[in-house]
Amino acid sequence: MDEWLGSVADAAAEYPQLASVERFHGRIWSVRSDTVQPPQGDPVVRDVILHPGAVGAVVLDADDRVLLLRQYRHPVGMYLFEPPAGLLDEPGEDPLTAARRELVEEAGLTARRWHLLVDYLNSPGGTSEAFRCYLARDLEPAPGGRVDTGEAEEYDLPQAWVPLDQARDLVLAGRLGNPTAVIGILAAWAARAGGWADLRPADAPWPTRDHIAAAGRLPTI
Repeated sequence: MDEWLGSVADAAAEYPQLASVERFHGRIWSVRSDTVQPPQGDPVVRDVILHPGAVGAVVLDADDRVLLLRQYRHPVGMYLFEPPAGLLDEPGEDPLTAARRELVEEAGLTARRWHLLVDYLNSPGGTSEAFRCYLARDLEPAPGGRVDTGEAEEYDLPQAWVPLDQARDLVLAGRLGNPTAVIGILAAWAARAGGWADLRPADAPWPTRDHIAAAGRLPTI
């Protein structure tokens, strides 16, 4: 088995693309079939969900409790506990601005202190979705409270404030399955254990999503 001797870090790359066929064009994302040529062997077809990307925030209060919202998710037929999050569905929208908006819309809160907690690719075997998760602290009620967006799944979003240690235990016990909850809670717990010293600034570059956009893997909204 070959041993990798280079840097252990994700890197942009492109197999030659021989053909591309759009299969579905939706309101938020699209699906296309790409024929690509790997370095060895015959061309292969890969179905790709083009996703605009999304942002969210692990929200901590002064007692290190995590805000989780109970929201219905139709594709899995479940109520999930999730941090505030939303799509980057406005072309060119700044991700931190979007995260601030989602915190107001879904939780009726603002935060004076923001850091970048973790970036991840939600399901890179099938979708181009890149997700940026922030850490939001020093909370205040938003003027006017929570925004009524009128969207069905967001009509009622009950809040649960869970101590960070307990939230970590819920993740490890398999009782929370939303990816932002799982990744964000574990990242926040690890960051706190390190004294918050490794947090990146909220406006840190996002090269992964920049590459996805430059490679034409965002949907046309």
